[in-house]
Amino acid sequence: MFKHILVPVDGSELSMTAVRAAIGFARLCGARLSFYHATPTYFPGYLGAEMVVADPRVDQAFMDAMRKRSDTLLEETRGLAEAAGVPCATRATETDSPHSGIIAAADAGGCDLIFMASHGRRGIGALLLGSETQKVLTHCKVPVLVYR
Repeated sequence: MFKHILVPVDGSELSMTAVRAAIGFARLCGARLSFYHATPTYFPGYLGAEMVVADPRVDQAFMDAMRKRSDTLLEETRGLAEAAGVPCATRATETDSPHSGIIAAADAGGCDLIFMASHGRRGIGALLLGSETQKVLTHCKVPVLVYR
């Protein structure tokens, strides 16, 4: 059975539901968990073309806020796992490519399963914006369990 499961989290309701399911699954398997969050990298495009900002303080404030959000999210997931008696670790990286970060985290951690939520978008939104879950499924060699 599985021994080390990577659980990507983004803070969405669906992601947190998947976290709780992954904790139950890991407890049944006797596996440990690694929670992973891909922290977005700042670039002026986030503000829109009409609001390009050259002030480095804005860059730093954005990254500080993103790191704080990531730390809070990972502490929450750690608390849920520890309360259930499931051993866990947390990891975050800064990346503009969440699926690449997820795959790299699974490889670096020696994970034998990725347990992740399906994306929350439906219809044309999913088609146009893509799905990190779909990208992980396409490019990853580690088995992926998609939770809906």
